[in-house]
Amino acid sequence: MNESRINKALKNARVNFIFYFLMFFISFYSRKIFLDTLGPEFIGLAGTLQNILQMLSLAEIGIASAVSFHLYKPIREENTAKINDLISLYGWFYRIVGFIILGLAIIVSLFFPVIFDETTLHLGVVYFVFFCFLGSSLISYFLNYKQILLTADQKNYVVAQYLQGGQIVKVFVQLFCCYYYCNYYLWAVIEFSFSIFACIVLNKKIKKTYPWLVSLPQRGKLLYKEYPTIIKSTKQIFIHKIKDFLLKQSDQILVFAFVSLKYVAYYNNYSLIISRVTSLCESVMNSAGAGVGNLVAEGDAKKTMKVFWELMSMRYFVAGTISAILYFIIPPFIHNWLGEEYILPQIVNILLCLNMFISISRITVDNFNHAYGQYADIWAAWTEGGINLTVTIVVGLYYGLAGILLGKIVSLFFIVILWKPYYLFRDGFGRNIAEYWWPVLRYVLLFIVSFAITYYISVVVALQPEENWAALLLYALIVSTIFALSYFCLMLQFAHGFKDFLVTLIKRRRK
Repeated sequence: MNESRINKALKNARVNFIFYFLMFFISFYSRKIFLDTLGPEFIGLAGTLQNILQMLSLAEIGIASAVSFHLYKPIREENTAKINDLISLYGWFYRIVGFIILGLAIIVSLFFPVIFDETTLHLGVVYFVFFCFLGSSLISYFLNYKQILLTADQKNYVVAQYLQGGQIVKVFVQLFCCYYYCNYYLWAVIEFSFSIFACIVLNKKIKKTYPWLVSLPQRGKLLYKEYPTIIKSTKQIFIHKIKDFLLKQSDQILVFAFVSLKYVAYYNNYSLIISRVTSLCESVMNSAGAGVGNLVAEGDAKKTMKVFWELMSMRYFVAGTISAILYFIIPPFIHNWLGEEYILPQIVNILLCLNMFISISRITVDNFNHAYGQYADIWAAWTEGGINLTVTIVVGLYYGLAGILLGKIVSLFFIVILWKPYYLFRDGFGRNIAEYWWPVLRYVLLFIVSFAITYYISVVVALQPEENWAALLLYALIVSTIFALSYFCLMLQFAHGFKDFLVTLIKRRRK
């Protein structure tokens, strides 16, 4: 457990990056074949059943985050006895959640004859696929829970290698069987079988990595009394997580309610592009999350602040670069991909990119708040949701989609931009919030200058990216290069922590 924190973060980022692209292209290719062989109705059924299980899995929200927070210190201190206790307690919690999900799933399945009354697929197929998905999901709760130790120990790359590697093999086996047999039941059996196989292999790897690990979930009822703070943290985290889930899932419903069903499709075109890029960014940069927890557990305040500003500067550079480039590229991309009629007003494009900028740049503050176990501000979750809903209803009635996005940004401004950093500096770092705002305002100013330079050059050069894909590629290359270079040079010269991050990264790469 003594491997360098930075080396682990880099390894996590590299592996996540590789598997993201592999899964992206394989999913794109396999979806076409599955649609052609199994039919759109079956694929739609599979997607619907998975969404139902995701809703049922809300029962878990908070437990993993609470336990991972409590694991950081014993991992740092190599306190194997306490780690065994926490993993045993986690296994006990997850067994309870697993039984809850199983019970809810059985109850929901009783209504399948009503829910799927219009499908041409036999009801036996619906039930068989659903319970195969359910079995795959329950494996995580009953058998695969010990992987949280790998995640907390910054070895999430091991989880990615085994679980996502298994996913890739599974898809190829399903493709082969669909091509030659085209059988719904076989497709579902493969889905379930590979979940079991990946679980067995991963657990063997965990046993090899941590030979001292002894998990006894049956001791959970006794350990439950020894760690009351985990229950308290779980309840607090649950409120924050359920708020995030509901706000993310409400977009399409609000667009349908305040605008039209047609605009739901238009909005989804934009959000699909943004979500793919954001997911790529998160798969690489979120690798540092567990490292932050281990860093805070060391108790070195000076080192903690140095790393905080390194990560903050890098987050702002990535957030600014991605959001600015997408601002320029999304409209012509939509034009070439789907047609001019699918392009939304420019104000919508601006608000979407601004929302993405906030979502990416906020993660460092969130990671440090998590590392300090700061989830007691439950009022902030309710306030954010209330502001979002209020502004959306008032402004959305008059400005439609732009008003809905503005509601989200206003709520993010008051809670995520203003409150969360204040909460971190006051209760986590024990420092004055002014120390936060001067560097952050400098990051924003440098972003504005870089954006203005890029916008001016794009107007002067007067390229026409809507003409064809080649013109779009040239345009994307030009604006990306101009913005990234200008923002990089400005951040290197004036941004607090950016140069330190690059120096640290270079030193680690040379070792």
